[in-house]
Amino acid sequence: MERRIYIQPERITSLINGRLAVAALLMVIGSVVLVARYSHLQIVRHSDYVTRADNNRIQVRPVAAPRGLIFDRNGVLLAENRPSYTLTVTVERAGDLAQLLPVLTRLVGLSEREITAFKKRATRSPRHQPVPLKYRLDERDHARLAVEGHNLPGVEVTAQPQRYYPLGAAFSHVVGYVGKINDRDAAQIDANRYAAVDSIGKSGLEREYELQLLGGAGSEQIETDARGRTTRLLERTEPRPGANLSLSIDARLQQRAYQLLAGERGALVAIDVTTGGVLAMISTPSFDPNPFVTGISHRDYTALISSADKPMFDRALRGQYPPGSTIKPLFGLAALQEHAIEQSYTIEDNGFFKLPNVERPWRDWNYKRGGHGSHVDLAEAIIESCDVFFYDVSIKTGIDALAAYGHKFGLGNPTGIDLPGEASGIMPSAEWKAAKLNSQWFDGDTINASIGQGFFLATPLQLAVMTARLASRGEAITPYIVETNNGVATTHRRAKIEVDSTNWDYLHQAMQQVVAGARGTARGIATNAYSIAGKTGTAQVISIAADEEYDRDELEHRQRDHALFIAFAPVEQPRIAIGLIVENGEHGSSVAAPIARGLLDLYMELYPSQATTGATLDAAS
Repeated sequence: MERRIYIQPERITSLINGRLAVAALLMVIGSVVLVARYSHLQIVRHSDYVTRADNNRIQVRPVAAPRGLIFDRNGVLLAENRPSYTLTVTVERAGDLAQLLPVLTRLVGLSEREITAFKKRATRSPRHQPVPLKYRLDERDHARLAVEGHNLPGVEVTAQPQRYYPLGAAFSHVVGYVGKINDRDAAQIDANRYAAVDSIGKSGLEREYELQLLGGAGSEQIETDARGRTTRLLERTEPRPGANLSLSIDARLQQRAYQLLAGERGALVAIDVTTGGVLAMISTPSFDPNPFVTGISHRDYTALISSADKPMFDRALRGQYPPGSTIKPLFGLAALQEHAIEQSYTIEDNGFFKLPNVERPWRDWNYKRGGHGSHVDLAEAIIESCDVFFYDVSIKTGIDALAAYGHKFGLGNPTGIDLPGEASGIMPSAEWKAAKLNSQWFDGDTINASIGQGFFLATPLQLAVMTARLASRGEAITPYIVETNNGVATTHRRAKIEVDSTNWDYLHQAMQQVVAGARGTARGIATNAYSIAGKTGTAQVISIAADEEYDRDELEHRQRDHALFIAFAPVEQPRIAIGLIVENGEHGSSVAAPIARGLLDLYMELYPSQATTGATLDAAS
């Protein structure tokens, strides 16, 4: 029999009310907690979460500044920025690169080199910044990416300025080139300054004036969708353009010098005598700098650096050669000024010179077997390049005095030109030999130095500086390339080398007769249009014994003598000075001198009467 339990209605009502009260209390507590949390999020943490939300849809990215332009003295553009389409990838938004890169390879034909370079750049860049993957997209590549873009998160095509060098190889050593930032560069630069760029000056003026040419990066805030694609520009801070450089170089002279040296291994430097500004500076053979901008291929780069002609080596700035007889005018001037000889001093030249108690003779390397005869004075020794005269005079003057004048006129030390990597050359002396070779100086060393041989080395730039100082009668002006930096004239120091005026007159007349005289070694370039002063030089590449003759037919081409020439013009009021070398050219008179004449002809045509203008000069004490 079923048993029934009877509960009074009052108890049921009480139980239900209690449960409802508990539920209501829990609901009130939950509501209070929810409101408190909502208030915390909306009021206390409002700014924090707004920032996080904006970061999900707003991206701040740097904007590269236009790199400064480079012009010649007449406004001819030597380094410019051309628009170019670049494929970039933002790693943070791109997802799996292992899947993305094959897709992009199919669309735009990525090479292994481009992929490898991209991965290196990506490791150096913040994940939220676009990283270049492929440069110089063509119209077809651009169109394919536009069609497929909705399926490629983090992938964009941007218009970026690319460096371009309109005159190519003629200016490659002076202007230099920019290249991609590598690991070594990245370790040395300020990452914030280079946040928007991936190129840096590698050589020449591009390297020397890198920070001025770089400018300052700007920024822009962009709104992106879920795939990282730009939807709109919110705010932009304009970048500060890099400084423009105007050079002292005349592009017409530069290109003519490049043409005159075509097919030769050599260098030429022409300097404005009145200012020190470089008018032309050429090293041949040369190379096209444009492939370096976006990354030259390994094959092409290997071909350049392995070439026996060394096209990437700047012979004008870094090539060190025996100056040969080109230093004879300077050493003759030193002998006069130090009163080791007088202008009337003469010797009898039988073709050789001997020191007391020394068996070995030093012969005249100009192959004049019987010598230059009796009563040879300094002027004749310069005009006909008489070695024996300078053997004799160098012993009388002494190496210390000769070296001191060499340094005054720009030999043995960097000239201070505004280019990186300048070689110092060697102005030998007893002190130098003791310090560098731990050896005693001998009179035979002085004899070798007197004709620009032995330990003596000079760069073509130093020879041009020496010639300019001879031409200007002792105005020791520092050579320079940049005339104005962002419109402001560059300032250069000068000093005065004190020499008796009669000695200057004597020297200039002798150097003029090298070209104008009937027996001058450079008489083949004489002209009635204007006056030229010069000095030929021949520098040995290999040693030849005193009892042997120079036989070019028995020597390999690269073992033959170098041909050198220095010159300035016009003699009455010098405005341009030249120093040049043709490697293995053998004869300064027949090979080097005509090259200088070709450049002088153009200079006189371009600047027929007025002196060229230059930068501000401060007198040095």
